[in-house]
Amino acid sequence: MPDSVLVFLDRGLLGAAWWQIVAYTLVVTHVTIVAVTVFLHRCQAHRALDLHPAVAHVLRFWLWLTTGMVTREWAAVHRKHHAKCESGDDPHSPVRWGLRKVLLEGTELYRAEAANAETVRKYGRGTPDDWIERRLYSRHTMLGVSITLVASVLMFGAIGLTVFAVQMLWIPVLAAGVINGLGHARGYRNFDSPDASTNIVPWGILIGGEELHNNHHTYASSAKLSVKWYEFDIGWLYIRLLSLLGLATVRRVAPKPKFAAAREMVDLETVQAVIAHRYDVMAQYARSLRRACAEEARRLAKLQRPEGKLVASARRWLHRDAARWPEHQRERLAEIFAASERLKQLVEMRRELAALWERSTLSREQLVAHLQQWCLRAEASGIRALQELSSRLRSYAA
Repeated sequence: MPDSVLVFLDRGLLGAAWWQIVAYTLVVTHVTIVAVTVFLHRCQAHRALDLHPAVAHVLRFWLWLTTGMVTREWAAVHRKHHAKCESGDDPHSPVRWGLRKVLLEGTELYRAEAANAETVRKYGRGTPDDWIERRLYSRHTMLGVSITLVASVLMFGAIGLTVFAVQMLWIPVLAAGVINGLGHARGYRNFDSPDASTNIVPWGILIGGEELHNNHHTYASSAKLSVKWYEFDIGWLYIRLLSLLGLATVRRVAPKPKFAAAREMVDLETVQAVIAHRYDVMAQYARSLRRACAEEARRLAKLQRPEGKLVASARRWLHRDAARWPEHQRERLAEIFAASERLKQLVEMRRELAALWERSTLSREQLVAHLQQWCLRAEASGIRALQELSSRLRSYAA
């Protein structure tokens, strides 16, 4: 074999050092992550922002080169995931398929659902359908990936195959596997959303902010995925930079609770504000329940009552929505309530409060009366947590 061929296979056309190859791989995979989270996810699937046509097309072209994913199919599968989350029709939930399968075969699950014409027809509306999408991006999905393979080998030689392999695995492993798998099984939750979504870590850097998955499922149409002061969403950073340059327009973000002086009487504006901030309401209620469990456990321990340990363990699950209580713990509920009337009332009034936004058939007058009666009962209960919650509810501003 000629020496020139050996040199090419060893170094490629660029003759890059190992650290330059690593840096290149990290940069291009990060660009792919940004294209997925900003363009595919927040812009196309959820319409949380509008991108300048030039930016949108650059990101669409990049995804064609590096993933071969079709915008309409990706958006359709993701929208169905939200519409059918954790149910028997969810395309890739570990609750349905098991964590191991989603982690290891997440891409296969995505491809199987993307091949479902009914899913694409029903959930894929509003995505790009121009000439280049129909004639190139959707029709020749492997052409872009093939171009990337050839370019990687030409630039770096034989090691370019490894660079290409990393690029091809980045989205299937981190997005299809980690986000769809661990993001519904492990981590922490800011909000008791009706699904099993979790925030994997509070610093959304490696996967573009998608690590904040519970925040996203709570406020699916928000362009910003971070909600706490200590959380960081690098995807939002890029969106803000694009906005400053006039290349993006943010349509929606998660609402921040606004407060005014507590009203003496509940009115329609109070009801509307409470419903708008219902996730914040339930997050505050959850904190109150966890604190009450700890206080009741200490009280029972001082009285040397055996139920103290049971009440202490309830701190890990009693604050959740009743539908998500573990079955073996649900069986101990009567024993917990018998030991603590305070916890019983907190749980019962939590369910009654949630009915405010679950009863869609109630008239405006009935909703106002429902919340007014709840606040009066809370204030008369003698339970400090309920009294504080009542004051907070009457302070929400629309």
